[in-house]
Amino acid sequence: MSVGRNVIVVGAQWGDEGKGKVVDLLTERSAAVVRFQGGHNAGHTLVIDGHKTVLHLIPSGVLHPGVQCLIGNGVVLSLAALDEELDMLAGAGVPARDQVRISPACPLILPSHIALDQARERARGGQAIGTTGRGIGPAYEDKVARRGVRFVDLVDPARAEAQLRELIDYHNFLLTAQFGVAAVDVEASVSQTLEQAARNLPLMADITATLAALRRDGANVLFEGAQGSLLDVDHGTYPYVTSSNTTAGGAATGSGVGPTWFDHVLGIVKAYTTRVGGGPFPTELHEEPGPHLANRGREVGATTGRARRCGWLDAVALRRAMVNNGVSGLCITKLDVLDELETIEICVGYRTASGKMLDELPAGAAALAPCEPVLERHPGWRQSTLGVRRWEALPEAAQAYLRRIETLLEVPIELVSTGAEREDTIVLRHPFD
Repeated sequence: MSVGRNVIVVGAQWGDEGKGKVVDLLTERSAAVVRFQGGHNAGHTLVIDGHKTVLHLIPSGVLHPGVQCLIGNGVVLSLAALDEELDMLAGAGVPARDQVRISPACPLILPSHIALDQARERARGGQAIGTTGRGIGPAYEDKVARRGVRFVDLVDPARAEAQLRELIDYHNFLLTAQFGVAAVDVEASVSQTLEQAARNLPLMADITATLAALRRDGANVLFEGAQGSLLDVDHGTYPYVTSSNTTAGGAATGSGVGPTWFDHVLGIVKAYTTRVGGGPFPTELHEEPGPHLANRGREVGATTGRARRCGWLDAVALRRAMVNNGVSGLCITKLDVLDELETIEICVGYRTASGKMLDELPAGAAALAPCEPVLERHPGWRQSTLGVRRWEALPEAAQAYLRRIETLLEVPIELVSTGAEREDTIVLRHPFD
């Protein structure tokens, strides 16, 4: 009997590392791709033969015919976003409804969740987290409070209607009494949700049972993380984090399979660092070459359209991400963005306001905010690496930069992405081998 492998792909920074392209590439050897956390606050961009596809909710393997795209119980589900994405794919000739299956345990995101998310961010003012305003946090909050409505609840319309009314009424109380904003239209929200249910309930499936069957068949399965490790609600730069477990452990709880089923964790690392929204960022570059990185890397959020903050690679934060995820191998992305720089720097430590030197990530945003980066300088290569597909074809200075990252993180590089196209990748060791 053939033995398949289960590989987890996670972002090792603050998200936007290029996971979508890597998942799409690895799907060539996968029978299924599983999303296990987050919601349509993710933005995974795929470029195939010059055509760009941006996915927010549906797994990035959907462009491969016949591959199962599974949405696990750890995902919060917006039926409106799902419909929009399925229609977009259908318009491009992709039969996504034949491939996508959704866990019955997915909590729903309702219009009132979105209203709450946006009202809270406005109320925070200068202390805003920088959420996408798509209702992700309030939906997870209701899940943990055991008052949420789940996908399976929509099977019984009468019961679902009562649940929806009760939850939206609660949200409207918060909106009007606490935040002083308009209530959400209960009738319209309930009607809309039940209409969306009629279209999408045929996609419901037992994801855990599906994964068990794939394992029995010896199939390869890819688990696709969203956001990045430093946004993990437990291990990230709290409170400037997302509302789910973005680290590799979330793959087990968010899909319903045990941790011993996983064979490999691939950590995606951008060759520099970016983050969107508020929160500490020790290596942020407010002046050049920060704007150069932003322009050359086209650093605009695929979900929000917001400009990303840019800075040098932070090896200190990455070392913690290696531990939090148990990373087996690295994929370095956007190496070509550094091509024109004369000097490139890496953060190898932090200096606190009192002068104390740190080589480990402090716990929580409050401890990290006052830290100054200790930077190590490296010569740039001043040559194009765009589209390079062999290690030997990389400039020596680029090879040295990558090997230094390996040394600092004590994890081997397996893949190097040198462009947006699927084929613009150096494969040193394939995660499914």
